[in-house]
Order: sequence, then structure tokens, then C-alpha cells
Amino acid sequence: VQLQASGGGLVQAGGSLRLSCAASGRTFSNYAVGWFRQTPGKEREFVAAISWSGSSTYYGDSVKGRFTISRDNAKNTVYLQMNSLKVEDTAVYYCAADYSRIPISVGEVDYWGQGTQVTVSS
Repeated sequence: VQLQASGGGLVQAGGSLRLSCAASGRTFSNYAVGWFRQTPGKEREFVAAISWSGSSTYYGDSVKGRFTISRDNAKNTVYLQMNSLKVEDTAVYYCAADYSRIPISVGEVDYWGQGTQVTVSS
């Protein structure tokens, strides 16, 4: 499956952004999907994940209560709604898909999309 992330940009602290991850090439509902982020010099960090049907969601501690992951299998797209953004949310955000597991760690990913830059200014 090919993944295309979009929606990044520059926003002030306290603002919101919505990222999209569009999939093509395979049956999208066969894949659980996650979002990860990475800043220079640091390891890629788990942000959020969603199950194949969308019935279960998972979040990293740093984004709980602020970010919401959702999916529309009819549109082959997963979304990450990011509210109350903080400067420390600045990173390149990557979407990822896995056929057999919920992708909550870097090692549990079959496919990666390219990143989209999110910059939060103070």
C-alpha cells in the first residue's frame, strides 16, 4: 500500500491542524494505521493509531486529550486532528500501516508514508 501524508504547516501555539493520510494500491480496510513523529536527533515517536475498522484508537501520552485519530475507509484516508498544539509538537509527522498489528511502535510497521512538517510557533 502507498501512503501519502498531507496537511502539515505552520500554526501558532494553541491552534489546530488536521493531517490526512491517503492510501492507494491495496484494500485500505485491511490495514491498521498509525501516526508517528520525529524531530532531528531523536527517535521516531508514536503519536496515535487506529484499528482496521476504526473501532479502537490508541494515543501516546503526550497527545492524549488533544489529538484525535479517525478513518474513512470509503475514502481510503486516515485523519489526525490536532488541537491545542504546543511548540513541542513541532516535528515531521509520518503515517504508517500494518496488515496484522496495530502500529504503536516503529518495528510494527509494514509501510511508511513520506512525512509532513508541522511547525508550532510560540
